Amino acid sequence: MRRGVAFTALAACLVGGIAWLVTRRLADPRAVEAIWTSAGIAVVVQALTFAVARPFVTSNPIAGWGLGSLIRFAVVVGYALLGIPALGLPSGTALVSLVGFFFVTMLFEPLFLRS
Repeated sequence: MRRGVAFTALAACLVGGIAWLVTRRLADPRAVEAIWTSAGIAVVVQALTFAVARPFVTSNPIAGWGLGSLIRFAVVVGYALLGIPALGLPSGTALVSLVGFFFVTMLFEPLFLRS
């Protein structure tokens, strides 16, 4: 439980900091909205995938990692096909930021998944 909270806190800080840095100089309010929407989705999905992957660490860590990756992929596809058009966000900005946030937070995930 503690590792999940610590990972989620780190993910929120990283994603929030990156989103803040990127949006500081953007003039397009729709791009700013797309980045912050992607940031929120990334933090929630990363917290959920961490909770899904954690039980697999002792028995089959590759299965946990693979399931987490499938969940993230499904979220990106769902966001691209349903979320972005429904919200009217610029698709390039929204998708690149979501995938970027997933990538950055996935780099730190193994540190917290150790048993």
